Amino acid sequence: MKSAATTESGSSRRLRELLGRNRRSGKSGVYSVCSAHPSVIEAAFHQAIADQAIFCVESTSSQVNQEGGYTGKTPREFSIFIHSAASNAGFPPDQIVLGGDHLGPFPWRNQHASVAMERASELVRACVLAGYQKIHLDASMACADDPQDAPLGAHVIAKRTAVLAEAAESVFEELPIGSVPPMYVIGTEVPAPGGETTAGAPPAVTTSDHVEHTLESFRSAFAQRGLAAAWERVIALVVQPGVEFGDDVVFPYDREKARGLCSALPRDLPIIYEAHSTDYQSTQSLREMVEDHFAILKVGPWLTFAFREAIFALSAMERELLGGNKATRFSEVRQALENAMLRNSSHWRSYYHGDEAKQRFSRAYSYSDRCRYYWHEAKVQEEIGRLLTNLENQSLPATVISQFLPLEYEATRGGSRSARPRDLIRSHIQAILRRYAMVCGLGN
Repeated sequence: MKSAATTESGSSRRLRELLGRNRRSGKSGVYSVCSAHPSVIEAAFHQAIADQAIFCVESTSSQVNQEGGYTGKTPREFSIFIHSAASNAGFPPDQIVLGGDHLGPFPWRNQHASVAMERASELVRACVLAGYQKIHLDASMACADDPQDAPLGAHVIAKRTAVLAEAAESVFEELPIGSVPPMYVIGTEVPAPGGETTAGAPPAVTTSDHVEHTLESFRSAFAQRGLAAAWERVIALVVQPGVEFGDDVVFPYDREKARGLCSALPRDLPIIYEAHSTDYQSTQSLREMVEDHFAILKVGPWLTFAFREAIFALSAMERELLGGNKATRFSEVRQALENAMLRNSSHWRSYYHGDEAKQRFSRAYSYSDRCRYYWHEAKVQEEIGRLLTNLENQSLPATVISQFLPLEYEATRGGSRSARPRDLIRSHIQAILRRYAMVCGLGN
């Protein structure tokens, strides 16, 4: 067996240092970008460069898997995509933490557990072979032959998670000496990928008893499979701090309700909490979460939501600036996006409710941001290209930028931001990332 304990990349070491500092003081953290959108990735690299910080990026099991996912990328292809984007941005590759989010049977949950788990094991192996360092093992969802009237028990989730960890460890043993061993994130109370499908009550906060029971179940399951070395590389536990978002609702962090969970952070394990669905939280809520040892903040839909805001704003600018030019063919980004969503409703149908007018509104403006599944489609990309070409041939007046992108107006007036359309998009996404960098103590 190769010695994994002393092999660590620069980014892995810096991540562990940040998490250790959080355990001691609550004064640092890290945000993890859960997106495969090129504009989001570009903006995130530029933010990491500005902060001289590591860049943690994760693909979900639905976005990227051995069958292509909805992005059409395998883990290897996603890794190549990320490193190519890093090169284009001038970001050092040894400061990237590449991760997999919700790696487990979720994409295959409609099949029997034995089949879904085999597919999940294949995915985990593919991620480790592709150089993923941060592995969130998520076996919390029921499969077709599991009871459907109650959540899976902690012991079942733990046993299935250990199977996935064993798959990761076995393929890591095949890698060259000196390869960076995977770090693991585990948990049983894992928010569903993509936010809530219905706007109900705020999610219940994980109890301190549940933390203790979960960790003991996982410790036992790992030990039964001889995974002591892997257990030592568990860096975080996913819990529910009471935050979530849905179509038109955001449930904010309530520090008082989470006090018991915060005090339950185990003393005998060097782990912290990982918080999912932190999108759309206020800056103060995010800061309090980091202080309360939710040291890894996952963010994704908020970033593509910001991309959508910027594209819609540029589309409005296009109409205002070129409305009198009969020789110009306007872009039809919004209609192309709507048409794509109507052709294939599988990514939004269970999230958006009400009559047709309400659903149409949600397809464009929902916090759930299900339109993020459609930006890559060829016709949508064609119209985005036309929009950017039309505007790049113009000088964008400051007054028009002020009308439609007021935050970017302030930056362009001060000379710290370019007024080129692509730069306005990047700046708008970075405004969200700067919040995360600030609360994590990463921003300069």
